[in-house]
Amino acid sequence: MIIFELCKIYILKENVMKKHSIGKIILLLMLLLVTMTACANNGSKITIVGSSAMQLLAEQAGNDYRLSHSDSNIVVQGGGSGTGLSQVQAGAVQIGTSDVFAETQKGINASKLRDYKIAVVGIVPIVNKGVGVKNVSAKQLAQIFTGKITNWRQLGGKDEAITVINRSKGSGTRSTFEDIILRGQKPIKSQEQDSNGTVKKIVNTTPGTVSYLSFPYANDAHIQKLSIDHIKPTNKNITTNKWQLWSYEHMYTKGKPNKQTKAFIDYMLGKKVQKELVPKIGYLSINDMKVTRNSKNQVTQIGK
Repeated sequence: MIIFELCKIYILKENVMKKHSIGKIILLLMLLLVTMTACANNGSKITIVGSSAMQLLAEQAGNDYRLSHSDSNIVVQGGGSGTGLSQVQAGAVQIGTSDVFAETQKGINASKLRDYKIAVVGIVPIVNKGVGVKNVSAKQLAQIFTGKITNWRQLGGKDEAITVINRSKGSGTRSTFEDIILRGQKPIKSQEQDSNGTVKKIVNTTPGTVSYLSFPYANDAHIQKLSIDHIKPTNKNITTNKWQLWSYEHMYTKGKPNKQTKAFIDYMLGKKVQKELVPKIGYLSINDMKVTRNSKNQVTQIGK
């Protein structure tokens, strides 16, 4: 509005219609349009950074949202849960995504952040198909990742050395895996990767490898999912905590979100995403859970 008034004053003062060419008027109007568009896009931009486990869901939801909200500008990036939490705390992004509760992370003041639980994602240990193992106990899985079991033959598989691929520090998936499986034990020094996609590619092509993935990424015919204590990694088993390797997919904002950000979060929690998109990609709707888990990994049945 201010820009329009300034332009009006300029035109009247200089008597543009009489003394200046139409070309100058068109140029002025074009500059005005560019300025207005830039301001509008900046105001509606939502930057989402953090969990690679949630990246698939956030990207697809963002794409769908733009179809019905043409003025929106949603940018989704990974980087890990730690990055998402630190970036949103610093006010550098509108939404930080995380697989872990903010209060469990050093340097994060959770009281300054708002937590929106969007979905639930399972985590599954995976191995290269050639190792010849389909099931391990929780204790054996911990022994693999702490270096106590070093050959697949020790688990009834092929006589082949075990190569552990871990997630990078700051990964929410790694934090959940270590909290539930290692329970305070120190992991073996190993190759580390920062994304689910890279982990899957390595396990696909490298004999003897073992790692873990979020459910939506564990859909490749060349990898072998491991059952734990003969319990299969399914979303149905997650709903009751029978399969214990799972985490919430959080969206955090710094205090009260702005109007545009809140509208997108409401969309994420709405019927279209929860009933259609979430299960389609391989996540679990927050509304389907029969148990709840707190930041200390204490599980309670919903309704009790």
